[in-house]
Amino acid sequence: MNFPDQIHAGELLSVLFYSPNATAVYQDEDVKILSANEAMLKFWGKSREIIGRDFCSALPELDGQPFFEILRKVWLSGETFIAKDYPAVLLTNGFPEQFYFDFEYRAILGPDGKTKYILHTASEVTERREALKMVEEKSRSEQKLIDDLSALNAEYHVTNEDLISKHEELFNANSELLRIKKELLTANHTLAENEKRFKTLVEKSPVAMASLQGENFEVDIVNDKALRIWNKDRSVVGMPLSEALPELKNQPFIGILEEVYATGKPYFGKELKIMLERSSELTECYLNFVYQPILDENNETVSILVVATDVTEQVQARESIVEIKNRLEIALDASRLGSTEINLSTGRMDSTNQFKYNYGYRTEDEFTYLDLYQSILPEYRRRIKDLVKDSIKNNEVYKAEYPVKWKDGSIHWIQAHGMPRFNKDGVADRMVGMNADVTDKKLAEQRKDDFLSVASHELKTPLTAVRASIQLLNRIKEKPYSQTHIRLIEQSDKGIEKMCVLIDDLLNMSRLGQDQLMLEYHHFNLYEMLDKSCHHILLEGKNQVSVSGDKSLEIYADEHRIEQVVINLLNNAVKYAKGSNEIHLFTEAEPDCIRVSVRDFGQGIPEAVIPHLFDRYYRAEHIGKSYSGLGLGLYICSEIIKKHSGKIGVISKMGEGSTFWFTLPRKKSGKGQVMTE
Repeated sequence: MNFPDQIHAGELLSVLFYSPNATAVYQDEDVKILSANEAMLKFWGKSREIIGRDFCSALPELDGQPFFEILRKVWLSGETFIAKDYPAVLLTNGFPEQFYFDFEYRAILGPDGKTKYILHTASEVTERREALKMVEEKSRSEQKLIDDLSALNAEYHVTNEDLISKHEELFNANSELLRIKKELLTANHTLAENEKRFKTLVEKSPVAMASLQGENFEVDIVNDKALRIWNKDRSVVGMPLSEALPELKNQPFIGILEEVYATGKPYFGKELKIMLERSSELTECYLNFVYQPILDENNETVSILVVATDVTEQVQARESIVEIKNRLEIALDASRLGSTEINLSTGRMDSTNQFKYNYGYRTEDEFTYLDLYQSILPEYRRRIKDLVKDSIKNNEVYKAEYPVKWKDGSIHWIQAHGMPRFNKDGVADRMVGMNADVTDKKLAEQRKDDFLSVASHELKTPLTAVRASIQLLNRIKEKPYSQTHIRLIEQSDKGIEKMCVLIDDLLNMSRLGQDQLMLEYHHFNLYEMLDKSCHHILLEGKNQVSVSGDKSLEIYADEHRIEQVVINLLNNAVKYAKGSNEIHLFTEAEPDCIRVSVRDFGQGIPEAVIPHLFDRYYRAEHIGKSYSGLGLGLYICSEIIKKHSGKIGVISKMGEGSTFWFTLPRKKSGKGQVMTE
């Protein structure tokens, strides 16, 4: 048997290791054990320490048995050896015990036609062997009795003919008849003993067993284990199986029995689902079972022996594990958490796609322990290594946050947790870990820190000015009132006004964060509100503001909050468009909303900045110039408009100015007026 070149030995061994059947792979003429999965090790009663050793030294208890010679012959000849019901003496709890196996030694040939590996697959059939042996013994006993009875019957006919032809031999014939009768009684007694012994074997069997007689499959013999599976009592004895277990209707089992009865071929079922009645309800169960036909001297089926094992708990446990695994994978995917298991001796990692992605690797990319450490920024590597060492030393979870550099050069922050796993010798051989990309969290924390720094600076600047003015006023309070008094009072007033604006922004921010920014709706004239919002700019005389739109437009909204938005947009136009003293404030009626726009003719806003203008804490820099403020104004404006179920945005082109706009949804009132909802 040849395998394609692209299938490597390592991949083959990995696949065989997870096989549910007992599997081993050997190599070389000395039959070195290259790999063995858990099922094969369990058969041998060995641990994984025998991997790499030759067959004879690893399994000395097989010395004197033919297995090594068979393996060596397969290696030299390249011919596969298949065995059924083959005996083998193995050690069980230190004592030799005979088992029976179905096994195959399959030669795996290399490109040169010579044996490269031997694939050993096996399954234990001891219980099947014993059951079949018991059935065969019963069949042989029944056949012997039938043969004896046939012989006796022939002798009886001969004797009867002799009686007719030779009356004088009557005495001898009667004596012979008495002898035959005695033998017949003995034979009947033997048959009864055999049947009794068979019933005892069935009833005492460690697995569920039942004997079904005839084409109707009448329950002839059944043990307690079978009755427990069926959830029945002994009243079912003598009943057809379809009546004893009416819930089997529309299930495949009666059909399988009919096929076994007709063909005389046994049927082996593995983890087959069956619905059985428990507490007046159909309950899902899983069985491993054998339907073994019992044949008469004419090879006609007379009964079927049922041998079954309830494996419901094992199946449900496996399904539960699969379900838990699936739920865990869903939870990990939903939370964007990655997981991995690291082989500490080889550095090989078995990682989820999300785990690799958090370090900038694609699903198909190879990702090792070395790759992980190399992606960590150099100044953090020593600390992470020390945390891992302490985790292994103290057998405890390690937690860490550190920056990593992706292949594209971008920096990301990783939050990682890990826990060592130890082998049976107490040596840490694996590390199980989880990670998450917390870059957004780190950036948010940085923005928050930056905001607190800016807020402290912005509040401190006017406070310092007010404090200095008041100190100077205190020094000249006894002097006659003068222009100095007026200037200091005006400076204090401006400083206090600036602090009030900053504090209002902070209070609004706090209310937004707690969802406590309440809106007080009422009807008001939009044009009049817009006109009033310009007064503070017009009074300074530095900018010209033109207001246009429908002067009769009535809307239903929180006038104070909408005015706050408009004033903020006007102040920004004055603040950031210093090259132009012209500002346009206008309204437009659209099918589903009212649009309010503030247009300036300044330098404009860079395209890269526009997506962030309405973010919390964002403070733009225009043409290299920094401006005071907390970076909350436009964010608060956007939240106010969102609470009115409206939209807000900006259109800008460098060198042509900017237009900030917002919309408010509207509907027709009963009087034909246009109102916001």
